[in-house]
Amino acid sequence: MDVLAFYGLLVLTTLPPLVPNSALLVSAGVLASRGEAFLPLILLVVAASALLGDLLMYLVARRFGEPVRRWMRRNPRRRALLEWTSQRIQRYGVPFVIAVRFLPSGRIAGALASGVLRYPVRKYMLGAGIAEVSWATYSVGLGYLGSAAAGRPLYAAGIGLGVSCAVAAVGTAIQWAARRRALREAPKGGGEGESGGTCKGDGEGTCKGDGAGRGDRASSVVAV
Repeated sequence: MDVLAFYGLLVLTTLPPLVPNSALLVSAGVLASRGEAFLPLILLVVAASALLGDLLMYLVARRFGEPVRRWMRRNPRRRALLEWTSQRIQRYGVPFVIAVRFLPSGRIAGALASGVLRYPVRKYMLGAGIAEVSWATYSVGLGYLGSAAAGRPLYAAGIGLGVSCAVAAVGTAIQWAARRRALREAPKGGGEGESGGTCKGDGEGTCKGDGAGRGDRASSVVAV
């Protein structure tokens, strides 16, 4: 494959979300370990294109917050994911912006929630930048180290994909457990339906309530 076409393919499969590219990134690491590609350039291209995609999603959600909320509201799973992510971005900030990247659908949820909340762009870029550099190093490194250890490209690809699937499974389990815990704790705090409070969809990600809902941290999320 032509070198420029190879790097172009990395960009095209990394910039947009939901494009399966684990096999390609592992293969890129294998090629780098064999001296057929330049590892630092691969890491730069992958991390930069992923960060650019994150920034575009963030800016769209920040600019068109209400349409994004309506779109998320149409699907119960999307709505729950946005609420769950918004709560934790408000509570933990940059560390969660980094961590959510490694959860299923976390790249999209983190960018959209940060944009709708109007989370400071500098903080978002810091968290997303660290996350994408870590993700690129991890994804490409699986192929690079696997090839060095196994000595065979096919074995290296198998190792890399196997580890990626295992990490994805762990992330899914963590996310599921966190949501279940949130659902169990919600009635104790009064919940949205009991508080009688109102949420303002002004892009600032704040909710005001009266009565029991006033002390419920779970209510202080963007109105979705």
